[in-house]
Amino acid sequence: MSANLKGAMVDLIDVFHKYSGKEGDKYTLTKLELKNLLKNELGEFLEGPNDACVVEKIMRELDDNKDGVVDFQEFVGLVAALTVACNEFFKSDSS
Repeated sequence: MSANLKGAMVDLIDVFHKYSGKEGDKYTLTKLELKNLLKNELGEFLEGPNDACVVEKIMRELDDNKDGVVDFQEFVGLVAALTVACNEFFKSDSS
């Protein structure tokens, strides 16, 4: 894990591209690619990453332009929201 912001940005890009392009456009995540990313990278943060309904709901919420795939900008929105939630958890836990 990176110890600096630049490294964290590189890691975020690398994780996205590790899963994107296995099917379809190499710059987007299909539903299956998103499911694999959620399960492998964020499984401990999300309930039910193997549940098709959960993945479908996350896909709908992330897919701002409704093109059926998640691009990098849409993916970053998920990561940002989870980061904020984790920060709030740790803030309230230490109070």
